[in-house]
Amino acid sequence: MIKKLSELIGFTQNEIKVIFFLLIVFTIGFVYKSFIQSGNKSPYKKFNYAKEDSLFQLSEKSDEFLEKDNELKDSIVDYKQEVLDFNKTNYSKNNPKVILEEKSINLNTAGIDELSKLPGIGKKTAENMISFRNKKGGFNSLEELLQVKGIGKSKFNKIKNFLFIEKVSNN
Repeated sequence: MIKKLSELIGFTQNEIKVIFFLLIVFTIGFVYKSFIQSGNKSPYKKFNYAKEDSLFQLSEKSDEFLEKDNELKDSIVDYKQEVLDFNKTNYSKNNPKVILEEKSINLNTAGIDELSKLPGIGKKTAENMISFRNKKGGFNSLEELLQVKGIGKSKFNKIKNFLFIEKVSNN
């Protein structure tokens, strides 16, 4: 029977077996759902959302409500400020901005702390500048900074206005 049906429709015998299987499973499921389970009522509970709805509507009118009820106004928490209060660090004291004047740092005598005040120069780059200065015996021009590791053209252009070179005598 399956062989004749497969020749008639053009499906293989395995494809026809799969189709029959699916039809049988679908039919059993339909009969079960329609006749056997129809006597059982839905197990879902009905909820009354009136309380939640009133809270939602109240939140929309919170400004009017807060003006009328000072007690509730005092109990509302500013969560953004609450989160910020956990961190007691005052960053403005830790890293104060130093405003440098033009030509205020002598490149041949400045220390790490002084060089670190330059924009974009950290402690490591300041150490590289001092190491380069010590190897060469001092800077002869500001352009020599471009040979220091960590200083490129853009960083050089940011700091060159704050630097000057004054030869240090070894006497």
